[in-house]
Order: sequence, then structure tokens, then C-alpha cells
Amino acid sequence: MKVEARVFDIVAIFGFVVAIIYAVLTGNMTEDGVEPIGTVALILSGGLALLVGSYFRFVARRIEPRPEDHEDAEISDGAGDLGFFSPGSYWPVGVAAAAALAGVALAFFQVWLIIVSGVALLIAIGGLVFEYHTGPGHH
Repeated sequence: MKVEARVFDIVAIFGFVVAIIYAVLTGNMTEDGVEPIGTVALILSGGLALLVGSYFRFVARRIEPRPEDHEDAEISDGAGDLGFFSPGSYWPVGVAAAAALAGVALAFFQVWLIIVSGVALLIAIGGLVFEYHTGPGHH
């Protein structure tokens, strides 16, 4: 997780540096002064990256180092099962369709469609999460 934390730290530093440069340039090159929306957006982007990087750094201290965290690791060190991935699930398509419908509903601010798409999204996410759930006591 240290690699991921480092990546997000670099993105955070980049966001903060660009925010400073943007604020200085818009303050000097325009008659209206510092452009607040872009400056705040860049600061918040850097803050979000810093938040994620801090979380990854926190998690990295609590778990064993992975092969990605070692400089001298070989590709074969990361071999093995990574988890179970459904080979033929249609639920991701349903989640994507419901999310697209929710986006259209929000774009046109159709309240009835926002409600319908929210329900569809909850059903699709529930189907995806519980697709292989067999209940307690069944293995």
C-alpha cells in the first residue's frame, strides 16, 4: 500500500502547487483578481488526494508488506488467487444502466425519474452484492 500512498501524495502535491500557480496567475493577469472557483477546485482536489493517500499509508502500517512494496520483488511473488470474480454476471450491466439513468434524471432534474433510478440502482447493487449469497449455514 506504500506505493499507492506515494502516488496519491504526488497527486496531492501537484494539486496544491497548481492551485498556488493558478491563483497567482489569475490574480496578476485578470482585472477581477483571483478566480475563486478554479482555485478552490484545485485545493479540494489536492485535499482529496491527500485524504486517500493518508488512508493508504494508515492501512499500510497495519497489514503485511505485499510484493508490490518490495523493491527486489519478482513477478512470481504475486502469483496465486486474488479472489473470486463472477464469470458471467449480468448485474454490473444493470448497475451501469441504473447509474446512467440516474445521471440523466439528475441532468434533467426529473424527480420521479430520480426516484425510479434510485430504486433501480439499489436493486441492482443488492443483486450484485448478494448474487452468490446462500444464507447462514450454507457453504
